[in-house]
Amino acid sequence: MNTIVSGNINKALFVDRDGVINREKDYVCRVEDFEFIAGVMEALKKVAVLGYKIIVISNQAGIARGYYSEEDFHRITEWMRGEFRKKGVEVTDVYYDPTHPEYGTGKYKRVSARRKPAPGMILDAVRDHRINLQQSALVGDKLTDIEAGRRAGVKHLFLVRTGHPFRDEEVPAGVKIVEDLREVAEKLKNIE
Repeated sequence: MNTIVSGNINKALFVDRDGVINREKDYVCRVEDFEFIAGVMEALKKVAVLGYKIIVISNQAGIARGYYSEEDFHRITEWMRGEFRKKGVEVTDVYYDPTHPEYGTGKYKRVSARRKPAPGMILDAVRDHRINLQQSALVGDKLTDIEAGRRAGVKHLFLVRTGHPFRDEEVPAGVKIVEDLREVAEKLKNIE
């Protein structure tokens, strides 16, 4: 899929939320349950200094399952963005998908072109923020995150060990396995 459009001039770091920014827990939807992973603030500040837009892309199956509402998600998202701002980090945008094809309820039980591993959230960000995917990177903690990036055409793909466990032999060729976002920031600095 060629998503590079004339005039797409910005580079972005697409970041999954749970397991990359915050500790992976069962369906984090309250501020008191949100625990930033050590070093995340500093890492994303370094990435921003390199000129990357910070774009969060997150499947939110807890909404589909009825564990919390979209309003709850927006509330915790605004709090998270505020915490980043206090540290001098601007999160450019946050995209989420509230559906689940199997476990969703009501309007949320459906297949979505935005739910990772589908690339829809990334492609929406490309359109909204004029992102050049050949200059961009994605970091996730699951192979579905990586697959979404691959399908969209993101050049640099990183899989962190701070979230869901995975077996190294399952990781596709070309994907960089890293410990955390701090290591991603260092590798992006070396790409420059």
